Amino acid sequence: MTPFMLSVQALLDGEAAPVAGVEDSVPMPIPVATDVQVIVRSLAEQLVSEANAILRPRGDVIELVDQVGPGELTFTMTYHERAAQVRTVMSGHSALVSLILSGQQNQQGQQPRRLSSEDELQGLVLTLIEPQHVDADRQE
Repeated sequence: MTPFMLSVQALLDGEAAPVAGVEDSVPMPIPVATDVQVIVRSLAEQLVSEANAILRPRGDVIELVDQVGPGELTFTMTYHERAAQVRTVMSGHSALVSLILSGQQNQQGQQPRRLSSEDELQGLVLTLIEPQHVDADRQE
């Protein structure tokens, strides 16, 4: 098993999920923003595959869905009733990468947030599947 698969198993055995580090999202050149999106999306596919190898025997999986539209690249990871979305929106010569968590939409005027690095994606995936959050979803 990989270190991340061990982290998923430890989480299911009762350990707490680490908190994913986030920071304010600021506009950046389109090539830089799309590079960030591709790197994070590639890592997400790897981590979701590893997590699903542990979750599948329990009858659960994380879904990973891509959406592409005019001036926008997005992927969403969904587990039960929770979702985390990484979105890159291009406008003019710049783009904004942002993280949107289900139930935590950006309020008008609130600064968009993004993962502080691609390494924080592990914490984000673990937070999605943390048992205390899953139990709360099932009770709603």
